Amino acid sequence: MSEARNGVNPAFARIEALTLAARPLIVCDVDEVVLQFIAPLERLMNDAGMEFIDHRYRLTGNIRHVETGDLASRDEVRALLHGFFEDHGRLQTPVPGAADALNQLSERAQVVMLTNMPARFLTTREEVLARNGISFPVIVNDGPKGPAVSALAERVQAPLVFLDDSPSNLTSVRDTVEEAHIIQFIADPRFFALADPVEGARLISNDWTVTRRYIETVIQKEARSD
Repeated sequence: MSEARNGVNPAFARIEALTLAARPLIVCDVDEVVLQFIAPLERLMNDAGMEFIDHRYRLTGNIRHVETGDLASRDEVRALLHGFFEDHGRLQTPVPGAADALNQLSERAQVVMLTNMPARFLTTREEVLARNGISFPVIVNDGPKGPAVSALAERVQAPLVFLDDSPSNLTSVRDTVEEAHIIQFIADPRFFALADPVEGARLISNDWTVTRRYIETVIQKEARSD
């Protein structure tokens, strides 16, 4: 990786330091995929006098002040998220079935967690994941995830599955890593029900049993084709 790229995104130095084998790779988001995010964020918003306008999948432009009805600004949303990670990140609870599914899949594939969050909260995130039985390498990313997933794909030269809740990250990976198997996963049932399917997603899910079975099928098919 170039020094310039390393300087832009903290993910690349971590990716270069990973020991990866030529085995299938599962690149998995954290918030709202393996750790509950929307529900605890909503509680924090309520305490701050804010609420979601609807359950469409976006933050900026979808949060308002209850008292005035004014939209929360981009800076206010950013401050809300940083406050969440600062004060509530260590209290996040797992999405049902996530730990069991990933640990079963890890018998046949490598697993890496790729999360967009301020890097200073990495240690807390690793501790929370480990406490909940999810002990895989955690990479902090900044911006669209396509470039980081591309760097991981270059390292393994093997089937790659990418799971995320964010349409922008799913689209970024779809457009950057053509061979990736894209899974759109949203744990919160309200947001899942109203989510627009991302073009190119092979599976849209909020159930880890269904998701695990799909990934197992991908791995089996890829193994037979080799």
